[in-house]
Amino acid sequence: MILKTRQREQVLPQPVVLISTVGKNGVRNIAPWSNITPILRPLDEIVLASWIKRDTLVNILETGDFVVNVPSADMVDAVMICSKNYPPDVDEFEKSGLKPCLSKQVKSPGIEGCLAQMECTLVEEISRKNYSLIIGKVVHLEAEDKFFNEAGEMDYEKAQPLSIMLGDKGMWFTRPVYVGKYAEYSEMFLKKE
Repeated sequence: MILKTRQREQVLPQPVVLISTVGKNGVRNIAPWSNITPILRPLDEIVLASWIKRDTLVNILETGDFVVNVPSADMVDAVMICSKNYPPDVDEFEKSGLKPCLSKQVKSPGIEGCLAQMECTLVEEISRKNYSLIIGKVVHLEAEDKFFNEAGEMDYEKAQPLSIMLGDKGMWFTRPVYVGKYAEYSEMFLKKE
């Protein structure tokens, strides 16, 4: 069967993060983001896709830094407040009630209460007609210890990181759930005989 829809991205579950920036005018911005991924491993660089007309993109390009914050599912209402298209002079920390936390390596603040914060510096913008790809270098990573084991692996059931499924007219907020199967990375490689 072939799925006939206008929006093929409906079949892709996506993470939800909050990108926090500060403009050159000092105004703090928060924007939900789902088009983000690490570039290979270890987690040194990430890439995010952005529409051209976004305050967050302007702030990243003007200041050269940003923070990727990983919200938990119970932060969904604040995420929706931050998704509104406020003018660039509106402080979205104030609108959402989220509290900033001081970053260690960048000017942009992180968001208190998130599962993790990745402080990033701008490496490169790859600009296209309707969007830009932003490559960022993770210069500092902090995570809430109670949600991670000693190997740095997240306990998804305990942490409940926010994710999303897109539809034609709206979105369903979800969270990852363990399905009962664990596999070592080494299982992906064919064994030599």
